[in-house]
Amino acid sequence: MSNIKRIGVLTSGGDCAGLNAIMRAVVNSATEKGWEVYGIKNGTDGLTETPRAYEILTVENFSESPWPRLSGSYLGSINKGVKMGSLEEMSRRFAEGVKELGLDALVVIGGDGSMNIVSNYCKGTNIRMVGVPKTIDNDTPITRSSVGFSTAREVCEQAIDSLELTARSHNRAIIVEVMGRDAGHLAMHSALAGYADVCLVPEIPYSINNIIKKLKQIKATGRNHAIIVVSEGIKTEKGEHISNKKNLIGEAVYGGVGDYLSAELNARYKNFQTRVTTLGHLQRSGRPTAFDRLLGTLFGAGAVHLLANGENNKMIVWENDKVNAYDIEEVVKEGTTLLDVHSDYVNAAKAVGMYIGEI
Repeated sequence: MSNIKRIGVLTSGGDCAGLNAIMRAVVNSATEKGWEVYGIKNGTDGLTETPRAYEILTVENFSESPWPRLSGSYLGSINKGVKMGSLEEMSRRFAEGVKELGLDALVVIGGDGSMNIVSNYCKGTNIRMVGVPKTIDNDTPITRSSVGFSTAREVCEQAIDSLELTARSHNRAIIVEVMGRDAGHLAMHSALAGYADVCLVPEIPYSINNIIKKLKQIKATGRNHAIIVVSEGIKTEKGEHISNKKNLIGEAVYGGVGDYLSAELNARYKNFQTRVTTLGHLQRSGRPTAFDRLLGTLFGAGAVHLLANGENNKMIVWENDKVNAYDIEEVVKEGTTLLDVHSDYVNAAKAVGMYIGEI
């Protein structure tokens, strides 16, 4: 059993729906055990920058406010990452922050990258850590679901429904660009739920001529509109990324493929006028779905349970409809979970006549 008296909780990486549900579960579960909870603000910055940025969290923080029912992060987040060259310095500052606040354990709500970074920071301290996965891309290794994906999928589906009406009114093919750097889960799920005609994902190459072929088939049936869903991470027909932009730590920033496809389709086929809608950060918002609230509660309570049992350096996962946990090293080693091109989702898309690329 543990001798924990005070724990910290923080969110790191891009925000999404369900983060506050996780925090609520952590705070309530920890309070039941008599632990004190410090909410670390703005990711690890709250520990590594001076003065330390934190807030003592109580059950009232989430029972007397609407936050558990809202998207975003009550504590704030960062997604700028860290250059490995500064790991030693950041670890030193992190250890100082942990000591100053008197933390015995830490719950990190983030992606596998964030968890790996904080795990490395923790090695210079006696603090124990458990990670909780969240991402709208649903590409975190091992776990079947991450908090935030369900709501993002709902936002995309509702947007597709709305855009279908204007597409119908103006005889257009609407291209909907959704998030998904390397994995096409969000695009594929949204396209299926929104009854799209075309879905392009990073895992499957495609042919613009075959997209046009699909549009011609639609025209032949007498329908005057179409919906094309594309993941931001897909490449051009020649296999190149549209954007050469980099973020603060040198990672590629994708986007703009919707405009590329629109230009290509307009140049090659005149019977459908195209318009592009990039959903962008709308996908990180929206009223958290019941599933994201449930998963957030299960994960938050599960993280506290692991810490109470003396576990360390673990990530909570959703596996076979149960909460489980794996070593963070194992999670990182597994790598990004891409869309299975032989999954039931892909097979169903093909079966109903959706063009999903050359597969």
